[in-house]
Amino acid sequence: MTAVRRMTVDVPTQDGTADAYMAHPDDNAAHPAVLVYMDAFGLRPQLRKMADRLAEAGYTVLVPNVFYRHGRAPVVPLPDFISSADRPALFDRIVPLLEGLSVDAVARDAGSYLGWLATRREVRPGPVGVSGYCMGARLALLTAASHPEKVAAAAGFHGADLATDDPQSPHLLADRITAELYFAHADKDPSMPPEQIARLDEALTAAGVRHRTEVYAGAVHGYTMADTDAYNSEAAERHWTNLLELFGRTL
Repeated sequence: MTAVRRMTVDVPTQDGTADAYMAHPDDNAAHPAVLVYMDAFGLRPQLRKMADRLAEAGYTVLVPNVFYRHGRAPVVPLPDFISSADRPALFDRIVPLLEGLSVDAVARDAGSYLGWLATRREVRPGPVGVSGYCMGARLALLTAASHPEKVAAAAGFHGADLATDDPQSPHLLADRITAELYFAHADKDPSMPPEQIARLDEALTAAGVRHRTEVYAGAVHGYTMADTDAYNSEAAERHWTNLLELFGRTL
């Protein structure tokens, strides 16, 4: 198993300083960069474990606290295991934080994250990969659209509201994307119903974006997160297989 070096870092942005977790192979070499966007529950041990697994596979990984405007992680204190009973109270505190993640704010932040990665000796010059979970799938899609010259691959897992009627819906930026995309939806996820999946696919196809979409049967929203009762080990491992295949051929 590849040894991994881990650290907490601060990334300057146009709106402040984002605290983040960074992991990379401990071999004094430069590796392709991967930007990982958290789910709504935030930067926590589960996201750090996932970053470590990507680092073990040969990548330099940055997981920013995208709620940094409201404080350092954890912005919202969490139980060690998040159950369905915990969710209403947690989302009462989380939903107001989401309002700060406008299309423009995400593009600005993404530029800061990508620019910071490019300065690191642990990062090999070249294309960057992006992966996002839950709300992070939206951020991954917006990052691919706002920084096409840097992002070669982007993936979204159990994403929410990726192709709505909102004029700010991320699918409307499909024509700006040059990266290869992969989306893995859950078939029991009301936040990304079949009509939105179809609308997203249609927009990407019309724009000529290389992409693949799958719906994981028996999975619910949040299926990759082992610290929640939404976790599905089979779907989570399937996600790892597809994510590493995507990065392996593009980075």
